[in-house]
Amino acid sequence: MLKNRVNVVQSISIGESELLFNSGSLATQANGSVLVRYGDTVVLVTVTASKEPREGIDFFPLTVDYEERLYAVGKIPGGFIKREGKPSEKATLSARLIDRPLRPLFPKEYYNDVHIVATVLSVDQDHRPDVAAINGASAALILSDIPFERTIAAVCVGMENGEFILNPELEQTGSELELVVAGTKEAVVMVDAEASELPEDVMLDAIEFAHREIIHIIDGILEFREKALELGIAKPKQAIAVESIDPDLETSVCNLAEKVLKETIDNIASERMAKHPREDAMDAAKDSILEQVIEANQQLFEENPELEKKVSGIIDNVEKKLVRSMMLNEGRRVDGRRLDEIRPVECQVGILPRTHGSGLFVRGETQVLTVATLGALGEEQILDGLGVEETKRYLHHYNFPPYSVGEARPMRGPGRREIGHGSLAERALVRMLPSEEEFPYTIRLVSEVLESNGSSSMASVCGSTLALMDAGVDIKAPVAGIAMGLIKEEDDVAIITDIQGVEDALGDMDFKVAGTEQGVTALHMDIKITGIDKGILKRALEQAREARLFILSKILEAIPAPREELSPYAPRIIQTTIDVEKIRDVIGPGGKTIKKIIEETGVKIDIEDDGRVYIAAVDQTAAEKALEIIECITAEVEIGKIYNGTVTRTTDFGAFVEVIPGVMGLPGKEGMVHISQLAEGRVEKVEDVAKVGDRLMVKATGLDQMGRLKLSRKEALGLSGGNSKGGQNQRPGNRHRNKTKFNRNK
Repeated sequence: MLKNRVNVVQSISIGESELLFNSGSLATQANGSVLVRYGDTVVLVTVTASKEPREGIDFFPLTVDYEERLYAVGKIPGGFIKREGKPSEKATLSARLIDRPLRPLFPKEYYNDVHIVATVLSVDQDHRPDVAAINGASAALILSDIPFERTIAAVCVGMENGEFILNPELEQTGSELELVVAGTKEAVVMVDAEASELPEDVMLDAIEFAHREIIHIIDGILEFREKALELGIAKPKQAIAVESIDPDLETSVCNLAEKVLKETIDNIASERMAKHPREDAMDAAKDSILEQVIEANQQLFEENPELEKKVSGIIDNVEKKLVRSMMLNEGRRVDGRRLDEIRPVECQVGILPRTHGSGLFVRGETQVLTVATLGALGEEQILDGLGVEETKRYLHHYNFPPYSVGEARPMRGPGRREIGHGSLAERALVRMLPSEEEFPYTIRLVSEVLESNGSSSMASVCGSTLALMDAGVDIKAPVAGIAMGLIKEEDDVAIITDIQGVEDALGDMDFKVAGTEQGVTALHMDIKITGIDKGILKRALEQAREARLFILSKILEAIPAPREELSPYAPRIIQTTIDVEKIRDVIGPGGKTIKKIIEETGVKIDIEDDGRVYIAAVDQTAAEKALEIIECITAEVEIGKIYNGTVTRTTDFGAFVEVIPGVMGLPGKEGMVHISQLAEGRVEKVEDVAKVGDRLMVKATGLDQMGRLKLSRKEALGLSGGNSKGGQNQRPGNRHRNKTKFNRNK
């Protein structure tokens, strides 16, 4: 890089490409910075930490920003403001992808603000910038003085024809699997996957395949660090100041808390208390413990105001220990359930009268209402990002209002959590949707979380299946989801089905699995420990499958198959195909013609570059009228075909007949019937056979030397056996009305 600065470079072979790390030249005022190059994808990753810990918090203040720059793919941002605005949905998801494997590996005593920024500078579509950014963040942290000791790495795995592909290129992204795995040398720490009904054992093999490559990358990052240390680029790690509490006081607090909280937790479990009564009982018990401790050590608390917070932390740790111990040693949970027991499930469909489809999914105290809306293809989402996709026809939006957890706080726009959960539900179902050719609609699902006590994202998957089937979307198979948890102490392991909020907070893993009866369609795993091995993953997937099949049976009880007909309020779509050369005729100068069609009929019209035309309207008659207009505009007279036309004018030598009528002020198609072609015998005067306004059956016989259409009534009568003013009118154009399920016009 820069000649006047010392650089350290490390190259790691990944498949047929090189992953290149460079540090020492750029952004050197950050605690750590690494320029990552993978193919022609270049990402600058910086890590910065505050000098002092943040006071008054009980969480690690980590912020990850993934900055997309459209110059990376040679684009200028759209709209009036020609600069990047708020992060795209893809950027938000990429930031979460970096955050998830790193956050649990920071020391628990570290409360300094840490800011990771991944700036995408160049993008080669065959090499993913988000995966490069995860590896760059790991390398930057290892080189920095921030106390982060556990090196991680990440890879993407695809699959085609049963073969795993490491970091698949663009042409391979339509494969059976899209899997991102991050891990340490010892174990996997994060999984994120979208799949086409992949069996659990195959998914497990893919994760194992990814972990072998991760170990290889970590070896390279550690070598990179050794080089950086020799050159003075890597920095010694900061020491963490940990304030201790008097051991005697800590022991007395633990003893009292164990006694009071054990009795409280046993009572909660035996009575199977709901969320809020349980929280109230626990809060009352904790307050009682704190009051007793303060009363017994009043002078100590007066001298040290911060002591109360530390004692509260000890009490919380005792609660965590007791809840975890009950699950590990007794196989019993805080709400009295067995480890593999699912809370009561209810499913309903069609509960909203004017929407296109709706489904309510209830699992215990988690309720999600998902609503489906069908629209024309022109309503698909336009994407302005770094990928090759420009539009998206399937959208899933997830809303988590504060009332769902009994809180009163301001409502803002969707946060990272909402975007992440919406994306997960979207990926769980997208491969089960019919193709655009089979079902030419834009599909939007909105999941409204009405109550939440654990895994509202997987409830959104289930509610989405209900809503899609209620809307008449012919999905390939219903999809259900379940969230799995983990309690791990040394070699003791408890895997928990259908975790609720308290188990998520006090447990070691949040493992969300969505799929059909045949296999997995989406995975999302976050852990709070240093990693989990293949055996735990296998048990969790098997237990999740059993739960998924149970929930699928409940979904199919509510609605056994997609509805045969769309909602009367959903648009019906008629599809036709026109000659590409005729597209400009339908659109008209400045869009004048198509705008007029839309104004007159009230339909929505989408025209693809290949000549496909989609007409969407709730009123079938309006759609038919718009189709007729388009057919008339694009129709060409076929030589040899018989038409029932209208006489527009006569001359001494023949009659002009309009065989295809004009529409909306546009001229139709007309030709001339020579007087010799008006009848079998001699015709003295044209008006004896044809007058202006008469309907005349004619045959298109060819073109004259000037390219004008020639017509013959004589040949038409000879072929049809009809009379002079009768005959069957044949509609012009090559109409293609879809009789497939999406039309459902009976």
